[in-house]
Amino acid sequence: MVEGGVVKADKTEFTECFKTLGKTPYILRLAFSAGIGGLLFGYDTGVISGALLYIKDEFKDVDKKTWLQETIVSMAVAGAIVGAGLGGWLNDKIGRKPTIIIADVLFFIGAVVMAFAPAPWVIIVGRIFVGAGVGMASMTSPLYISETSPSKIRGALVSTNGLLITGGQFLAYLINLGFTQVKGLGDGC
Repeated sequence: MVEGGVVKADKTEFTECFKTLGKTPYILRLAFSAGIGGLLFGYDTGVISGALLYIKDEFKDVDKKTWLQETIVSMAVAGAIVGAGLGGWLNDKIGRKPTIIIADVLFFIGAVVMAFAPAPWVIIVGRIFVGAGVGMASMTSPLYISETSPSKIRGALVSTNGLLITGGQFLAYLINLGFTQVKGLGDGC
């Protein structure tokens, strides 16, 4: 409930939103490109559930020790806490766009580190990098979108970040589903 009762959107507000986007498609492209941080956030939260099955096949220590599995999964959250705090500071010091780029680079570095990890501790380091990137992006992307959006459609464009987060989770689960029929590396494939 809002002060004064329930607020209902009428057709003219939706029409105004689509007209504005139709006149300036750059704004929508900007919102989606800045929202890539949300997509990466959603993808990372969803993909670890499927990846952990293959990590357990590859590293027997991870299969035997649940605390190691928990650490691998949770280190992204720990990195996100640090990344969100650092992201706020970087937003003030160097601006929104460079901070988003740094967040995406951190995510990329973490993904590469995890892809070539020779031991579980290296996966944990990669998850910290990924988490830092996710934390920065989840703090910076909605802020950047809101600051660059016209006031009439600001709420709709900021919500694209939430849409991309759930879209990233959906994409991750589809990829996990695709890998359910793939034999693990330890099976001699």
